[in-house]
Amino acid sequence: MNLPSYFKNADDVRICASGEVVFATGDEGDRMYVVLEGEVEVSAGGVVLDTLGPGSLVGEMALIDAQVRSATATAKSACRLAPVTEKRFLFMVQQTPFFALQVMRILAERLRRSNQRL
Repeated sequence: MNLPSYFKNADDVRICASGEVVFATGDEGDRMYVVLEGEVEVSAGGVVLDTLGPGSLVGEMALIDAQVRSATATAKSACRLAPVTEKRFLFMVQQTPFFALQVMRILAERLRRSNQRL
C-alpha cells in the first residue's frame, strides 16, 4: 500500500495553485503533507533541493522534530495535498505500522540522495 492510498478519501485535502507557497522557511511545522497529485518544489537559500511528486512527503522533518521549517515548499504545478497533523501522524503510526515503515524508507532514501551529492 502506498502513502496516497491511505489518504484517497481524505476530506481535508489542500488544493494549491502552481506557484503557491505551501510553507516557508521559519514557519511553524505543525503538519506534513502527502502529495496526492502534482509536484512540489523544496528549496532553501534559493537552491532547489528536491522536486516531489505523488506519493511523496513534504514537511515531515518539522513535524517529527518539532522545529520550524528548514526549507520552503512551493507548488510547481497545481497540487492536491493531504495534510497530516501530529495527532493524525501518531495515530497512523500506532494503528498502521506499515505507514511508519514507509515514512522511514522515504527519509532514508532522501538521506542517501543527499549523501551522494556530497
